[in-house]
Amino acid sequence: MAMEKAKELVSSNPVVVFSKSSCPYCVRVKKLLDQLQATYKAIELNSESDGSEIQSALASLTGQRTVPNVFIAGKHIGGCDDTQNLHSQGKLVPLLTEAGAITSKASI
Repeated sequence: MAMEKAKELVSSNPVVVFSKSSCPYCVRVKKLLDQLQATYKAIELNSESDGSEIQSALASLTGQRTVPNVFIAGKHIGGCDDTQNLHSQGKLVPLLTEAGAITSKASI
C-alpha cells in the first residue's frame, strides 16, 4: 500500500520532497525550492501515519533510505547534496522549469 501511495504522489506532482520536519537537510532542500519559487509537494514522513512504511517503500524504489528524497517530473534526483549539486551546476532550474514547477522567469 505504501509503495502505491509513494508512486502516486510522485506521478501526480511535478516535484515531491519526502521529508521529516526535524531534519536539517530536508529544511535546506525546501528552503532552496522556496527561494527558487518552485511549486512542490512536501510529504513529512514523521507526520504521516504510514510514514515509516513509505520510507521503506522509497528505499526499495530508489535505493535511498535517507531523507530528503527528492523527485522531479517523476524522476528520483536524490537527497540534499544531490539537489544542491544540481543547483550549483545550473541544472536544477531547467529541471524544475521543464517539470512545470517554476516559470522561466524564476532565477537565482
